[in-house]
Amino acid sequence: SPVPLPVAHIARNMGLARQSVQRIVNLLADRGLVRFEINPHHQRAKLVVLTQEGRAAARAAEDRQRPWARDVAAALGPERVAAALEVLTQMELLLEGAAGTRDEDIREGARV
Repeated sequence: SPVPLPVAHIARNMGLARQSVQRIVNLLADRGLVRFEINPHHQRAKLVVLTQEGRAAARAAEDRQRPWARDVAAALGPERVAAALEVLTQMELLLEGAAGTRDEDIREGARV
């Protein structure tokens, strides 16, 4: 993220479990791609910040991804890309709804 965020916010933005994101962030920190900074709003929830090396790695990944993404989009055409985006968006909404229902069931003590 271009803006420093706590792991919990990154996880929420990605729709992933905080623990999973924490493991990945720790690996990135071990490799010098991110660092932790004090969060003025929450002492225990450190902010994750890209290092200079992390920004360079992110740019390199984007540079490698951009040509093949452009080629795939061109091969499919705008109508098929739009249709795929619509289907994926609908799937995301359905899955978020299912996850929300599961979370509610767990909070209420129901078996899932």
